[in-house]
Amino acid sequence: MSGFGATYRRELGAYFATPMAYVFLAVFLLALGLFTWEAGRFFDTGVADLQPFFVWHPWLYMIFLPALAMRLWTDEAASGTDELLMSLPVGIPGLVLGKLLSAWTVAAVGLVLTLPMWLTVNFLGAPDNTAIALAYFVSLLMAGAYLSIGAAVSALTGSQVTAFVISVVIAFVFTAAGWPLVLSTVQAIFGTGFADLIARFSFITQFESAQRGVLELRVVTYFLGFTATFAFLNCLWASRQRLG
Repeated sequence: MSGFGATYRRELGAYFATPMAYVFLAVFLLALGLFTWEAGRFFDTGVADLQPFFVWHPWLYMIFLPALAMRLWTDEAASGTDELLMSLPVGIPGLVLGKLLSAWTVAAVGLVLTLPMWLTVNFLGAPDNTAIALAYFVSLLMAGAYLSIGAAVSALTGSQVTAFVISVVIAFVFTAAGWPLVLSTVQAIFGTGFADLIARFSFITQFESAQRGVLELRVVTYFLGFTATFAFLNCLWASRQRLG
């Protein structure tokens, strides 16, 4: 795991040394607020909880988190530091985890900045704060899964635009697989059993229990396993650059 700490500090500094992290956080919070207050009809529910807030997380993560991760490896190629980075005596796993965790930290800052919404529902009523805390925890795990897709694809291509498009397509597949419209179509064509199988791999399906305040071990295992799988692919694709 050599190089992990130095890579993490370097990448996190790169996010906040430029307008990138600040623009990402501002646009992400604005979009999340609009979807929660307007599309989610937050005040019309008459219930003091954050259901209209969490329901949009998978869909917004699908767009915003690949945008956050697309630069992790493509920037090295664009600035010409990829050859130097690959020649350093540091392990590929340390580089991969350092880059991934730096993006994950920025996403976590975005979630922390939404805490005023949590305070708002406490002001309006008496919500189940344990359930809300669990939903935040699983949402953060889910964010790591989305970021792992973007980071891995970033190591596969030298273009940020290409990395973003491919990452969003992959993220869309794992998000929309649990969408009722998609499930009903799959069920009509392939049957209920296959539709249930497809739904198990969906981020929406996995996140549903957390939105109800239920923490299931299979959900934690799924998101951590998904992130580890794409981190492993990231190592393979980054190693190809070192061998090449």
